[in-house]
Amino acid sequence: MAQRNSTRTRKSNSENFMDYSLLFIVLFLLGFGLVMVYSTSYYEANLEYGDSAYFLKKQVFATILGLISMMVVANIPYHFWERFAVIGYIVSVVLILLIIPFGRESHGAKRWLYIGPLSLQPAEVAKLCMILFLASMICTMGKQIRFRKGFWTVMLVPMPIALMLWRITQNLSSAIIVVGIAVLMLFVSCPDYKRFFLLALAAAAAGVVIVFTIVKMAEASQADNLDFRGARILAWLDPEAYASGKGFQTIQALYAIGSGGVLGKGLGASMQKLGFLPEAQNDMIFSIICEELGLFGGYAVIIMFIMLIWRFMVIANNAPDLFGALLVVGVLGHIAIQVILNIAVVTNTIPNTGISLPFISYGGSSVMFLLIEIGLVLSVARGIRLKDL
Repeated sequence: MAQRNSTRTRKSNSENFMDYSLLFIVLFLLGFGLVMVYSTSYYEANLEYGDSAYFLKKQVFATILGLISMMVVANIPYHFWERFAVIGYIVSVVLILLIIPFGRESHGAKRWLYIGPLSLQPAEVAKLCMILFLASMICTMGKQIRFRKGFWTVMLVPMPIALMLWRITQNLSSAIIVVGIAVLMLFVSCPDYKRFFLLALAAAAAGVVIVFTIVKMAEASQADNLDFRGARILAWLDPEAYASGKGFQTIQALYAIGSGGVLGKGLGASMQKLGFLPEAQNDMIFSIICEELGLFGGYAVIIMFIMLIWRFMVIANNAPDLFGALLVVGVLGHIAIQVILNIAVVTNTIPNTGISLPFISYGGSSVMFLLIEIGLVLSVARGIRLKDL
């Protein structure tokens, strides 16, 4: 009898962990994102569609679907998805290949598949499936990833997906994110940091060589032979020299940030969104945040993302097993890399790559699959047991 009561006491003193801090941060970013999507898009939406809330309605619909999917995934034990890791990788390849015959083109790139009135961006599916596949693969390989063969096997796995995203969908930023997710997941699994240091040096050297080559071609009056990415690099180095072309968006974004000052012009009072800044509700939404809410608003958004990453780290450190920890690290890598790239592009720290700000930029596929990833993180968090000592 005493033993039975002791067992009951232990069970009552042990409960699943629910990270309400993470949930609050995500909901705050979503709500703030909807406000900013409307603020940045109502002028263009009214001109093009006769409905100032056109983009907001589509974003709300995708957000609701994403929240429902997040709660469903959060209540399913995360190990359930491990059996679909290989299938997910194959589905990613198939969806990207379907872009060739069935993809819809927008802004010079074919990146979307349409299923009736709904659009799907295969790049977002690929990021989620890559996290799941790599987490399963690293756990299966175990200590083999510490050896050269195992290490490079894991590194090569995302390359076909990354190359297809780059060449078929013309989406270099998503290709970089896919590779970055793999590097980060491998980094936390493999203690041999010398390899990562050498990889970073090689990547930096390759970047310097590419930029140097493009500059020399421009000096030799061969700029016309460069593709649009080469032109973007030239515009990055000297945006004013390309103010009427590839540097136009960057200059308008910097005008927006500079004119906002410390406290901003006020919500809805942006001038750059009134036809001056292309894609204001998409890739460049951070510049409008800075214009309307000032550096204060920009820093506040950055702090919220830092808090989000901190909660990911807490969950990953306390995850019940390696598979759960790697899932969380993969989601962390995806969101962190995307936030860094977006803000770096808007501030002209790196060349323009066309990448959205997670949870805030307009984009149905992006917000929906990001929320599914948050559902996976919450599922891992639910597996953590709290005990009263």
